[in-house]
Amino acid sequence: MSTLIPPPLSLYIHLPWCVRKCPYCDFNSHAGKGALPFDAYIDALIADLDQDLPLVWGRVVSSVFFGGGTPSLFPPEAIARILDAASARLRFAPNAEITLETNPGTAEHGRFDGYLKAGVNRLSFGIQSFNDQALHKLGRIHDSAQAESAVKLAQDAGFDNINLDLMYALPGQDLAAAEHDLQRAFALDPTHISHYQLTLEPNTIFFAKPPKGIPDEDAAWDIQEHCQMMLADAGYAQYEVSAYARAGRQCAHNLNYWRFGDYLGIGAGAHGKISSGAEQHVLRRWKHKHPQTFMDTAGTPASIGGDDIIDASRLPFEYMLNLLRLHEGFSERDFSSRTGLEPAAIAAALGQASQRVWLTGKDGFWQPTELGRRFTNDVVELFLP
Repeated sequence: MSTLIPPPLSLYIHLPWCVRKCPYCDFNSHAGKGALPFDAYIDALIADLDQDLPLVWGRVVSSVFFGGGTPSLFPPEAIARILDAASARLRFAPNAEITLETNPGTAEHGRFDGYLKAGVNRLSFGIQSFNDQALHKLGRIHDSAQAESAVKLAQDAGFDNINLDLMYALPGQDLAAAEHDLQRAFALDPTHISHYQLTLEPNTIFFAKPPKGIPDEDAAWDIQEHCQMMLADAGYAQYEVSAYARAGRQCAHNLNYWRFGDYLGIGAGAHGKISSGAEQHVLRRWKHKHPQTFMDTAGTPASIGGDDIIDASRLPFEYMLNLLRLHEGFSERDFSSRTGLEPAAIAAALGQASQRVWLTGKDGFWQPTELGRRFTNDVVELFLP
């Protein structure tokens, strides 16, 4: 009988406000109206954390991630306050990775130094493109000059671990334009680049009214293949579907997600996943999405949008949904320790994936093939109950 062993733990903190909602965005973000309630929201985050602490007593936090929304709307003092509160309640690992998502359009001179002093040691810039026309179509509030300036300001402040988010297959974008975006990114010498395709997600403006000129599937694939070669030639190794990093600079927080690690999620709409060794189950918990509702109920059971213990029959799918995003592969031993299930639970699906040359395995260790990485969704579906 296999035993579920709690994996590494991360902390996710959701800061839900933006200056303006982008037409492609399906995250829980809300356009700010007037002065934002920074102090009240940090109070709510602390109350939310206190409520969830019994789920993770004694465990070490390996990474922290401020997502949104636009976390850089919050001043360094607010970020410092929640980090101080969290580190007083949880054991932070030495040199824990602490990431703050930032929008170049909200970057102000002097703030980056404040974030660094607060404890943030990694920044993720939502740049999306260095083409001003493309940025306008995407509804971004910054231009390419502001993007470059913001990254340089952060580097001057002392940040040496920086991710740049870039999209491809944008409206009207051709191969040359996508290549130009990467060249501009390389010139800034980030340690990490997230390079992902624009998708039309339900409940977004772009889904209801698709913009004209989006490259078709073949053109998007050509852009992807060409950009992957450019990234490799520039020293960025692909380790996940859309993530590329210098040696040793992979995003520790996201790696923990993809390795089916645990994460405590606090804030409006935040999701968490917590494994219990005592109960031998995996719990998913999420909070109410609307910021005001969250603040009004934080620290009480009313703030919890739902608790869901993952049925054992779904654990193989949930595990593979994450692990198969990575190039590194997985071992049957890790599968058992993260799910509490015997390897026999996935033997038939692994056999099918091997026959189709989607996965290759030896001595209980499995990796996606190049073909398998191209058809990740099809591979994952093999593990559905």
